Amino acid sequence: MNYLYAALIAVWGAAIVWRIAFSGGGQALFIRKIPGLESLDEAVGRATEMGRPIFFALPASGGVGISSLSALAVLSRVARLAAKYSTRIIVTTMDYVVYTMAEEVCKEAYASQGQGALFDPPRDLLFINAQFPYAMGSAGLIHRERVAANFLFGDFQAESLLIAEAGSQVGAIQVAGTDSTLQIPFFIVSCDYTLIGEELYAASAYLSREPTMLGSLAGQDLVKVTLLGVLALGAAIATWAVHTAQPFNWFVEWLVAR
Repeated sequence: MNYLYAALIAVWGAAIVWRIAFSGGGQALFIRKIPGLESLDEAVGRATEMGRPIFFALPASGGVGISSLSALAVLSRVARLAAKYSTRIIVTTMDYVVYTMAEEVCKEAYASQGQGALFDPPRDLLFINAQFPYAMGSAGLIHRERVAANFLFGDFQAESLLIAEAGSQVGAIQVAGTDSTLQIPFFIVSCDYTLIGEELYAASAYLSREPTMLGSLAGQDLVKVTLLGVLALGAAIATWAVHTAQPFNWFVEWLVAR
């Protein structure tokens, strides 16, 4: 079975490499639209028109993991839009490493739009190292600043609904994304757009449209579809063998033993 696993990994790895090469060759890859990411321009534009700031809550837990990196990719896009329209953005986080990374992301985004002086870390970037003080501090900022757009991306826990409810109370357009299965329902009922699970992981490729990242994303999707097909076929064969073809029982027993 080790050889079988190795063969499957090799085939799937080749599929990903093939899609990356396909994308790098200038061929267009189909990536379905993610409404939450499509709405970023709308949300920032609304805040600009209303003359009110943008609020961005970074992961409150999980450290610097894949969800944090994906959230920072979204922050980079939102910060660039905010700088382009000279709109204030307020960022909060509960992780000191993410705080440092967020500061660099925002500085780079504003500098790229020639608005380096507009972003002021002591005023616009806050670090609160405790769950409910973080939630209450974020909710307080949302109410005091009357934010027009509220973004929540990353791994959240109980603070998710508290921050989202504060945004709802001030009438902010809310976009959220998380890979936490426990918090997804809260975001769905309280936010205008929600990125569910792996949609958050796809944010970097989706926003940057970088060929290598798009190719990798398309290759992984191809692998997942293939794996689901193999599982469905195996389940069908096993069911058929057990109920109608006793001679195939040895094959089923061999699979179960492995």
